[in-house]
Amino acid sequence: MHRTRQQLIDKRLDRRERLQMVENIGLKQMDYFDNSAHAKEEFYGKELILAERDLVEQEADEILKDAKETDVAFLVVGDPFGATTHSDLVLRAVRTGIPYQVVHNASVLNAVGCCGLQLYNFGETVSVVFWTETWRPESFYDKILQNRAAGLHTLCLLDLKVKEQSLENLMRGKKIYEPPRFMNAAQAATQLLEIIRRRRERGDQPGLTEDTLCVGVARLGAADQEIRTATLEQMTSCDLGAPLHSLVVTGRLHPLEADMLRLHAQDDDVLTLLRRHDNS
Repeated sequence: MHRTRQQLIDKRLDRRERLQMVENIGLKQMDYFDNSAHAKEEFYGKELILAERDLVEQEADEILKDAKETDVAFLVVGDPFGATTHSDLVLRAVRTGIPYQVVHNASVLNAVGCCGLQLYNFGETVSVVFWTETWRPESFYDKILQNRAAGLHTLCLLDLKVKEQSLENLMRGKKIYEPPRFMNAAQAATQLLEIIRRRRERGDQPGLTEDTLCVGVARLGAADQEIRTATLEQMTSCDLGAPLHSLVVTGRLHPLEADMLRLHAQDDDVLTLLRRHDNS
């Protein structure tokens, strides 16, 4: 364990040394992490340029404009290739003859393994969006069913709304933003149960039930991370604390996975369900 910790420290210091040689450093702005920008500047010994979403998605050439003459770094939360926007940056760099180097990082796509489910047993990752009164898509639910039909788990990435404008302010051209919102595991489970209810009313087989085993995770990698094994019904009342949250809908469980999920179960009914998996 000591050696692993030292390797992590060495990697972090190596990144700092690389960035100290860079002229311009852009930090992809995520409102829920903005308060750490100053700490990052102190650690790297460099001023950071906050890159808002519009800059990254619509004015990517601005990030690359100085890269032919000097080194430019673009810092992101999670792994650099966790978003297609970052692949676009690489393609633009290649097309303009700018050499690039990628420093990989952890993301929820691999950190979720700490809940006890084996990463190679996951299927397609889905995004669960906030519903509105007039827009309630179910496409993510069908992908969960496809994964379960193959015995695979589903990592559900939960919606977040930062720097969103109301329709009124958008139409008036006012740069006034709504308070940030972050979907939690309980809200995601509530939407899944609503889809189950609707499909039953239509006479369809919902594929999931209130007793489907799920895992809620919050703030993975932080000292106060939370992991909870619960049924879908129970998850609707689970309070996992501050963001960011994700939800995993389980598929076919290996006995070792069931043992690991017991570590995060707080209800006798869940333990009973996990014992059934031992005998299946």
